[in-house]
Amino acid sequence: MLAESEIGKNIRRLRRARGLTLEQLARQCGFTKGYLSKVENSENSPPVSTLLNIAQALGVGISEIFGERTEVTSFSLVKKAERQIMARNGTLFGYSYETLAHKFPHKHMEPYLLTVPAHAEHYPLYQHRGEEMILVLKGNMLFWHGDREYLVEEGDCIYFDSAVPHHGRPAGDENVLCLIVIYTPPGAA
Repeated sequence: MLAESEIGKNIRRLRRARGLTLEQLARQCGFTKGYLSKVENSENSPPVSTLLNIAQALGVGISEIFGERTEVTSFSLVKKAERQIMARNGTLFGYSYETLAHKFPHKHMEPYLLTVPAHAEHYPLYQHRGEEMILVLKGNMLFWHGDREYLVEEGDCIYFDSAVPHHGRPAGDENVLCLIVIYTPPGAA
């Protein structure tokens, strides 16, 4: 399993290999230089949307940010025991992401098992180019897409334009478990 502290180091290595300064990469990602520096030096991984923006700006797949080998393949099997925790409970907002296809290089979609904590202090707003699909596997979730609110119940699936501000939170006192697939178009940052 990849240590979260390695993600920032991989970002720094990839940035330097491309001859980019911290300021140049930050500008391409739409972040401040200070925030990007914090990401590179943090012991904890940032949200997936941040990693997707950085990967796009660097011209790599998110799996390369995780430091994974890139083999030529047309098939990938990730056993349950091989899933990698991308953001652990207690880091950032308590969201937990388990990678489901980290062995497939240069993929166009990023699938995860996402756990949304029931008692987080803050539920962040996300916005990035592309599309997302979320299938609620366990629990019920209130989900906001733009200025509309939806009740997404266990077994329900939503698909949406992720360029519209969005976020979700559990509708009750239980964590929500979702299958999430994020698609970011080539060249989107």
